[in-house]
Amino acid sequence: MKNINLSNFILLFSVLSFNFSIANENIKTFNKNNKFTSKDHINPKTKKNKKDNFVIDPPKLTAQGDQLYCPQTTINIVTDFTITHDPSENGTQELYIQISSGYSSGLDRLELTNPALHSNIITSWDAVSGKLKLAGLTAATVISYADFVAAVKDVVFTNSSATASGTRTFSITIGQANYLPSTGHYYLFTPNIGVTWTNARDLAAASTYYGLQGYLATVLSADEAKLIGEQATGTGWIGGSDAETEGVWKWVTGPETGTIFWNGNANGSTPNFAFWNTSEPNQLGDEDYAHITEPGVGIRGSWNDLSNTGDTNGNYQPKGYVVEYGGMPGEAPLEIAASTKITILVATPSANPSPVCDSGTFTFTATASIGATIGWYDAATGGNLLGTGTSYTTPSISTSTTYYVDAGCESNRKSVTATVNATPASPIAEQNTYSNCGPGSVTIKASSNIGIINWFTASTGGNSIFSGNNFVTPVISSNTTYYAESSNNGCINSTRIPVDIVIYTPPAVTNETLTLCQLQTITLDAGISGMNYQWSNGAATQTTTVNLGGTYTVDVTSPAPENCTSRKTILVEESKIPQIDRIDVEGTRAIIYLIKAEDYFEYSVDGINFQDSFIFYDVPAGLQTAYAREKSGCGQVTKQFVVLVFPPFFTPNNDTFNDVWEVTGMENYPQAEVTIFDRYGKLVAQLSRSKMGWDGNLNQIPLPASDYWYALKIDETMPVLRGHFTLKR
Repeated sequence: MKNINLSNFILLFSVLSFNFSIANENIKTFNKNNKFTSKDHINPKTKKNKKDNFVIDPPKLTAQGDQLYCPQTTINIVTDFTITHDPSENGTQELYIQISSGYSSGLDRLELTNPALHSNIITSWDAVSGKLKLAGLTAATVISYADFVAAVKDVVFTNSSATASGTRTFSITIGQANYLPSTGHYYLFTPNIGVTWTNARDLAAASTYYGLQGYLATVLSADEAKLIGEQATGTGWIGGSDAETEGVWKWVTGPETGTIFWNGNANGSTPNFAFWNTSEPNQLGDEDYAHITEPGVGIRGSWNDLSNTGDTNGNYQPKGYVVEYGGMPGEAPLEIAASTKITILVATPSANPSPVCDSGTFTFTATASIGATIGWYDAATGGNLLGTGTSYTTPSISTSTTYYVDAGCESNRKSVTATVNATPASPIAEQNTYSNCGPGSVTIKASSNIGIINWFTASTGGNSIFSGNNFVTPVISSNTTYYAESSNNGCINSTRIPVDIVIYTPPAVTNETLTLCQLQTITLDAGISGMNYQWSNGAATQTTTVNLGGTYTVDVTSPAPENCTSRKTILVEESKIPQIDRIDVEGTRAIIYLIKAEDYFEYSVDGINFQDSFIFYDVPAGLQTAYAREKSGCGQVTKQFVVLVFPPFFTPNNDTFNDVWEVTGMENYPQAEVTIFDRYGKLVAQLSRSKMGWDGNLNQIPLPASDYWYALKIDETMPVLRGHFTLKR
């Protein structure tokens, strides 16, 4: 850091003291006694250069004003303020007032009142750092110490929150560096884009501030961390490093050199104070040096670890460094800064005392800011002072009452409440007896003039099983009694009233499925006599007759007082009578086709053996009868059919077996004719009802063994059946 601020102050002191015009290169430096010296100046009378040494004491600031403060009011930051200065100078260019601890950004503010009385001073408020700057109208304007003293006495503090709390410390200094009263040190952020940690360390060590030796800042408390992190004008290097031993972080600058403040990485621990950002330090790429994190990255004002150079751009590029002044061995403290503080008056009441039943007294307690007197009142504003001190006991009261407590600030009064609950009257049941048809839950109800009903399973003792005016019981299957008790916020009327639940058995019904034959009627029966009935078809008797299929229900209700209802459901399935459309015969296989087949039909070709399938195999030749019937007996139909069997061969050798070829079953068709041809298409025989078989001869001459073909014409309505057979000899 360059010593421009020091030079400017000393140059101003010299100008004010001697009324000279001094060139920029005439630099003042401090001697060992913390006084500063100018070796070159111009004699105002002779205008000649004169070599001379003189000593100017730094100004000494003293302030008084440790005060108590009410939120949302305005208070002067000092009750008295003086600047003691060397007779040879009487002013400077700038003065700073900072809220150096406890600062609440956005709520706290400093401002100069009566600006018309200080027309030669302008102010600027930095809300980030919580700092008010007082300066002349131009950068070169020197303001007398007397004017600064008058202005400081007119600087006021205000906080806009009604719930403000804590302490605010005000630092008043003629230097630009931030002054922290808790340490007595000065802190200055020096911008320097891209500066390395080692260069920042050396630059800080080469800088001085009113004779104090600079060093990279070491941070030992939350106050320091907030001042140089959150309230500083920039971010940058501080004096921590683990370059010597990885994971052992030490302060390596200033009077704290060698002090360990962290062991390990992000999940490490501290023997002292540390303020790492989330997941820091993380040792990414040999990061051995501590740095205040860029605003907007994690926790404001917290630290991260970087390499000596950091990044070349972005959030982790070094933007400068923080220099701390004060505390070096042999240094006497500067007095160019002074401080005052205010303590916000807040009374914090303890939790409200437990309620009482019907009437009683209450004792409230509260704590307050140091030095404040606690007062107890009967109104939020104004009202009567009921008592003072950390506790207050009310008279006996019979209604809930609100009291108020403050620590001297009416605007910051807090309410406390003494709650008196009345004991309720005995409960009243909506019904003394409830009933339920069969096992189940029952909603029972009771109420009182105030409060709520607690339900029990016993007339005395036991624990409540439910709280509420409407109690939905668990499933119960036998007669049960519950007991209702009135309660109002812990105030109990011990009289319990019984509420009975009677369980009735509903009528026992059985659902049925019945078959209704087509075009017939069926009688439905509820199955239990002596009840009340209500059928879905409107009937109100035990039985009802229907002629259509469908689902029918009947509500069977037992007589009063039970009045329990059970619902019986009867499914009536209407069955049609089958109708045969045709029967197809393929050799000895017969297929029965219905006009509309149903699952409840079954089939037979002998009238004895029935099956679900309508296909039959190996049906004997000849005239046969097909049967189709409804399974439950609703009806049956028949139809005759003929099975024709064409022998595949015959052997006319007079052994009585297969001696002739004939079509079995043809006799059932009077008009049927069969013509037989040899392999060359020559007609060799003709069969009819009068001649049913062929003996293998043509004109009484035996024909040779061979294959022969036939054509059967049953009548004009049916197709001709063709095939072949073999004559074997």
